[in-house]
Amino acid sequence: MKRRYDSVFFDLDGTLTDSGPGIMRCAAQALKDLGLPCEDYRRLRTFVGPPLRVTFPKFGVPEDRVEEAIRIYRVHYHQGNGKFENAPYEGIQDLLDSLLREGYDLYVATSKPEALSIEIMDRFDLSKYFRIICGASQDASRENKDAVIRYLLSRVKDPGRTVMVGDTVYDVLGAAALSLPCIGVSWGYGDVPSMLEAGAVGIADTMEQLHQMLATGPEPASPVS
Repeated sequence: MKRRYDSVFFDLDGTLTDSGPGIMRCAAQALKDLGLPCEDYRRLRTFVGPPLRVTFPKFGVPEDRVEEAIRIYRVHYHQGNGKFENAPYEGIQDLLDSLLREGYDLYVATSKPEALSIEIMDRFDLSKYFRIICGASQDASRENKDAVIRYLLSRVKDPGRTVMVGDTVYDVLGAAALSLPCIGVSWGYGDVPSMLEAGAVGIADTMEQLHQMLATGPEPASPVS
């Protein structure tokens, strides 16, 4: 299969792995501990992908308690093993195997803290596919997707023709901020119309469709330095 791109930047949560169950449970517990229980559990899907500092205020957490909410969440997520209520999506390892054989350079760009991302990737034997796993810093200095992608680009230096793959509008917008195209995937936790409205160059519903789009997608723009 002819390669259209040289490098693929993958999101983690909702793209490579289905991390929703653990994230949603721990977010619900943090809200409950703060006296702000969420009656509609389905709403908690919005915690999968964006930085916690973005999502907690949408559930009524005052700005002056957001850091407290994040601390409580992380206790549940780490000590309560929420991080391992998670599994690679069916077919993702076969896809990554194929992409490596075809010569793609693969990277991870996630808003999840970097050390935690590496731990989870190691747990599910996914780290071996990626040249660099790049995530957020523990503080707020690097957590939005565009900041993570910019940091990754600074480490890669010359990624060549590059595309982002993710499941939320944050992936699309983060990539666009660096003049990179983004292919959305529908199996995650984002909203397909929102991704298309934000400028996703296409939506993959299956691993096979994603594989094909990576080979035949539109010409990518050069990343912003």
